[in-house]
Amino acid sequence: MTQRLDKEKLLQFLSELGKAAKTPGTCYLTGGATAILFGWRETTIDVDIKLEPEPKGVFDRIPELKRRLGINVELAAPDDFIPPLEGWKERSLIVGQFGSLTVYHYDLISQALAKLERGHGKDLSDVAKMLELGLVSKRELKHHLEAIRPALKRYPAIDEQTFVRRVLEFLHERKDG
Repeated sequence: MTQRLDKEKLLQFLSELGKAAKTPGTCYLTGGATAILFGWRETTIDVDIKLEPEPKGVFDRIPELKRRLGINVELAAPDDFIPPLEGWKERSLIVGQFGSLTVYHYDLISQALAKLERGHGKDLSDVAKMLELGLVSKRELKHHLEAIRPALKRYPAIDEQTFVRRVLEFLHERKDG
């Protein structure tokens, strides 16, 4: 049975995942894991990760860690939902080194735009917090939204007009950022 994931359990998961890595690799955290580590949320329901390059041994360990820690692990990143933003890797912020695994927060601008595309209440609250904390800016979000518009056709689940309108209306309503 899965339990809520808190900072302590997340760091334990990363430490043990790093020990399992037999080759160097990179892990990008997104969603609730980012929110927990930045401190605007205490818990989340799962840890969303992207491994690139994928270190040997990591996938062998994930099922055991899920059972033992009572957590849910998802292979999910913003580029699964919206086109990848130019320079996302360079903007990804370091979390730390865990054994052979280097862990980053997936680019916060990408995370914010993917959350705005989904449009769920918790996602919108997360983006509002990112703006409030100065982790992303309205200008950056608008710029990158325009930059990915030509590639949106490769993501047929996205209605371009609805997505653009949602982002612009959300940003217009915010006083911060």
